[in-house]
Amino acid sequence: MPRIQLEPAYVLHGRPFRETSIIVETFTRGHGRVALVARGAKSARSRWRNILQPFRPLLLSWNQKTELGTLTAADQVASPPALQGQSLYCGIYVNELLMRLLHRGDPHVEVFERYRQVLAELAAEVSPQPVLRVFEKHLLEAIGYAMLLDRDISSGAEIKPHNWYAYKPDRGPVLHSGPAEGRLSGKALLALHTEHLPVDVLPELRMLMRAVLRYHLGDKPLASLALFSS
Repeated sequence: MPRIQLEPAYVLHGRPFRETSIIVETFTRGHGRVALVARGAKSARSRWRNILQPFRPLLLSWNQKTELGTLTAADQVASPPALQGQSLYCGIYVNELLMRLLHRGDPHVEVFERYRQVLAELAAEVSPQPVLRVFEKHLLEAIGYAMLLDRDISSGAEIKPHNWYAYKPDRGPVLHSGPAEGRLSGKALLALHTEHLPVDVLPELRMLMRAVLRYHLGDKPLASLALFSS
């Protein structure tokens, strides 16, 4: 039975399991997304009761016999980022993206480090929209859905800042001369490509990433978006 010791991790989500236990969906640095049973965690005297919360930097140990492992130790290694208000909603959104897009047992060290950075930036109350757009871009790239942003898929020509484009989620941008609805400026595409996002392109990029993520996630909408809207 594999035994993992002191693995850097975050809790993405938890749900009740039987009478006194919970199942925690975790994002670990070296093992990717892992589901663990925390036995007795709902008990008032459980040592894990207040530790297994989202956004807290943890070191986890567990035994893994099947897809569902058994938690054996959990230690908080630093203070959790102070997320509140809009930053908290954004953190919940990022957690749901990881839950929906990452397969269990598929490690992505670079995504883990970017996630840690995103939490720090959200806690510092920087403008969240550029942070989210860049994270979404890198997450898609890490799971094999890298976005083409600097060339027209039809002609191969370089994207021009003053041209307008339609974006095909499974392929990339194509020059667009039709209705204004749904079109994107070349300026916005190039901004995401270089990851320098001026304020005036953020509404366009939000629309773009919503469409691309919806394509890859399928018909089930993100619950966190409904929560944020409410």
